[in-house]
Amino acid sequence: MNVDWLGKPVWMWLGFLAIVAIVLALDLGLLHRKQREIDVRESLLLSFAYIMFGVGFGGFVWWQLGSTAGIHYLTGFVVEKSLALDNVFVIALIFSFFAIPRQYQHRVLFWGILGVIVLRGIMIGIGATLVKEFWWVLYVFAAFLILTGIKMLLMSDKDTDFADNSVLKFVRRRFRVTEHLHGERFVVDLPVPKTGKTVRFITPLALALMMIEIADVIFAVDSVPAIFAITTDPYIVYTSNIFAILGLRALYFALAAVLHRFAYLKQALAVLLIFIGSKVFVAEMLDLDKFPAAWSLGITFLILASGVFYSLWRTRAQSSNSP
Repeated sequence: MNVDWLGKPVWMWLGFLAIVAIVLALDLGLLHRKQREIDVRESLLLSFAYIMFGVGFGGFVWWQLGSTAGIHYLTGFVVEKSLALDNVFVIALIFSFFAIPRQYQHRVLFWGILGVIVLRGIMIGIGATLVKEFWWVLYVFAAFLILTGIKMLLMSDKDTDFADNSVLKFVRRRFRVTEHLHGERFVVDLPVPKTGKTVRFITPLALALMMIEIADVIFAVDSVPAIFAITTDPYIVYTSNIFAILGLRALYFALAAVLHRFAYLKQALAVLLIFIGSKVFVAEMLDLDKFPAAWSLGITFLILASGVFYSLWRTRAQSSNSP
């Protein structure tokens, strides 16, 4: 039965969701049934496996929907993977602020990714509806990306102080929060000192999960318009986003210790956002239906590669001085 949903056969959507479910089940159920610290070697192997899954699914998109769709998927995958590096930096700050041991970090990130899959689906669904009903929204997205990129270039890096976060303050006022971790548990039943009555508390592990979800919503404000500026196909938008995000946990453990080596990647990401937003207006000025997909992918790789190699070159002294 060839029933369509959001412009694609239902079997394609179900197949994608089945692959995601299998990958997550293997990750948590087979590879990480016990909470333990993930070392850099395992993290790199997992990152490579997730990237291969994502690229392999891009091959399926290419075979099923054509070369243009395949290139759009790969471009979206690369862009989202790159923007996730900023997310990795914030996650590292969150874990440091709440003093979450490395052996519990995978659990937080796993459930965080499940929340991201749902939240991104909602945001992409809203974006797809807006673009379909109001064609000019795409130009709003493009202008927003350009302004965001310029802002990233002009702003200096500042330390994030989660102690002053308004959401965190609200949660601490409204809910009972333990001062210390209770293993891998997000909630715990404890007696209240004054009454002795047992009530439910949330732990710092739950607060860390909450802050990671909020951080992803903030980052999605950049990444969702970015992928819509590449393609408006909901299937390509969602699948490329999710496959890029799935490997975020493994990527975190691989990069958290060496983020200082990518000091200038933020500027490259800013330039990338400006490019993605600008090509929407360039295509309009040149009377093109779309900016050429192959050019978009090639320029994206060039911008990111330049940022990576320049960062590694400028921070080479830090690498040679490290033990």
